[in-house]
Amino acid sequence: MITIVPVETKKQLAAFIDLPHDLYANDPNYVPELFLGQQDLLTPNKHPFYKHSSAQAFLAYKENRLVGRILAIWNTNHNAFNNVSEGQFGFFESINDQDVANKLLETAAAWVREKGGSNIVGPINLTTNDTCGLLVDGFDRPPMAMMPYNPPYYINLIKNAGFNDKVDLRAYWVTTETASRRSVMLLDRLEDRLKRSGITLRQINLKDFDNEAKKIKTIYNKAWDKNLGFVPMTDEEFHHTAKDLKMIVDAKYCIVAEKDGELIGFALGVPNINEVLIKIKRGRLLPFGIFKLLFGLKKIKTVRVLMLGVLEGYRKLGIEACLYGRIIKNAIPSGIIAAECSWMLDHNYMMNHAIEQINADLYKRYRLYDKAL
Repeated sequence: MITIVPVETKKQLAAFIDLPHDLYANDPNYVPELFLGQQDLLTPNKHPFYKHSSAQAFLAYKENRLVGRILAIWNTNHNAFNNVSEGQFGFFESINDQDVANKLLETAAAWVREKGGSNIVGPINLTTNDTCGLLVDGFDRPPMAMMPYNPPYYINLIKNAGFNDKVDLRAYWVTTETASRRSVMLLDRLEDRLKRSGITLRQINLKDFDNEAKKIKTIYNKAWDKNLGFVPMTDEEFHHTAKDLKMIVDAKYCIVAEKDGELIGFALGVPNINEVLIKIKRGRLLPFGIFKLLFGLKKIKTVRVLMLGVLEGYRKLGIEACLYGRIIKNAIPSGIIAAECSWMLDHNYMMNHAIEQINADLYKRYRLYDKAL
């Protein structure tokens, strides 16, 4: 017998967060999420998302054994901005049992329906500004920082529950050795040409981080506003995210483009902290995980470029490719061997072309699913 239980206590929330550690116990590519970070996302009085929207977590038990979880989401800001009545689901985990998956997804759908939802989309782990998508291609390597991971059988679990493909998200892989050849040399010439028209690139100023973050937020919300499923971050949400990123951000991988001193674009990269987290048992920093984290940060060999935006009037000038190229160029002296650029919408031809200009390979694919209610 399968029982679905709403998460209402701290003990249940801890069980919700910890479930993947048991499901993926024998998967060498699994990277545990930090417990405190997951707790933050899922606790209404800790995360600013809950000031405008709501969510409900559920646990699935089969014969008194915890076998699955899901979060049903009602994002009021998303629906208002996109003029839809859409619910989402996220944090989906399940044993390889279609009945368990069906029960979880049906429960999330019923919760969304009660909110007035016409359809349900996912997996989205709170918002599209967090992690989203189901891994459907590229299971041979661990996920990069702030990217999702799941076993291949999840594809059938979701499809067999009546969900349809909505959109694919791309992740590209580029080695510094490959990118540092002809492509980066050509991008240097392109950057010189941009400079002659008043467009310059620079690293962000970490000493003025808060002001830099405010400028980037403005560009981000304007540059991404036509992307599928996009919802502008509130000031609180952006500050919350920026505060978390500040702990791992490196100015070498955070590049902005300016036209006559005004910000017109940016690219944000972070060291791939998952190289360290994969060694931290069950995502706990205490008592010894904190030392692994502190020492491991100095040995990271890969970077993830997780965010890039250029204002509409300055696109198709090569700024996007130059931003990518500058990050790769800066990474080489630090011993970085490769970077992931993710995620890009499958139909965002301009951005996909920009990353392909530095000889990046499409190596992973994620998918969002949709179901009418």
